[in-house]
Amino acid sequence: MDLPFDAAISHFYRKEAPNWLREAIEGADKHAILARDYPYRERLKRKLYDAHMEALQIQLARLQADVKETGKRIVVVFEGRDASGKGGTISAMRENLNPRVANVVALAKPSDREATQWYFQRYIDWLPAAGEIALFDRSWYNRGVVEPVFGFCTPAQREHFFCQLPSFEEMLVEEGIIVVKLWLNVGRAEQLRRFLAREQDPLKQWKLSWIDIEGLKKWDEYTEAIEETLARSHSFAAPWTVIRSDDKRRARLAAIQTLLVKVDFKGRDLKAIGAPDPAICGGPGLRSDDGRDSGRE
Repeated sequence: MDLPFDAAISHFYRKEAPNWLREAIEGADKHAILARDYPYRERLKRKLYDAHMEALQIQLARLQADVKETGKRIVVVFEGRDASGKGGTISAMRENLNPRVANVVALAKPSDREATQWYFQRYIDWLPAAGEIALFDRSWYNRGVVEPVFGFCTPAQREHFFCQLPSFEEMLVEEGIIVVKLWLNVGRAEQLRRFLAREQDPLKQWKLSWIDIEGLKKWDEYTEAIEETLARSHSFAAPWTVIRSDDKRRARLAAIQTLLVKVDFKGRDLKAIGAPDPAICGGPGLRSDDGRDSGRE
């Protein structure tokens, strides 16, 4: 089977990854949690996950009905490193929702024209109208993390972004748009394991990109950019919720719970929703890298 990008991920794993990173993956059961400081050693059992997810899906349906009836406007921002689980979490959140109400916004690379516009301009067109939920699979936070890591923006452009960001998000909130920002945090070993699985799966190879390949070598650069971005964009008007996503099942439940707890709606059952697990879901201080000392052998 031909592997994408000339098997670059496998090559990184065999030849360039630190010894500890290879050992963490090679010596682990496929269901084991690889992050050393993750609060659980095994994934949530399927039966427990399915039972809670079913209850949450009912609550999401009630949220959707309320959004349509009241004209609420909701923006949910999904951010995180590559392979942190954004796509799967979004799919779980909108599984039973009407795509005319809950639509996914996943913008491609800016066109030549868009590159000359005000940075936030192309995102504004995708903000929700009355009775809509916009799920941003990556967002304006590209300028805070991905773009500086790969040299797609200048330091001055990034600083200008941070200067304008608080006012931009405050305007959204003042306009009546409910903004929920979710940062999915994945450890380095788990990220690489997921990349290796994608490389081998012909149905998931399309998820891989050149950015993913090169990003494997830039863990520390990403870490620095992420830390600064969260510190400078965690505000009263638009706070971050960090969800540790080494266990996809726990992360998906926590993401949906966070939305359902933050947004009041007719028929909301807080008992059925439950509180997001504080061991994996909280403020920016919960974020962990489990790979910061990535240079050690």
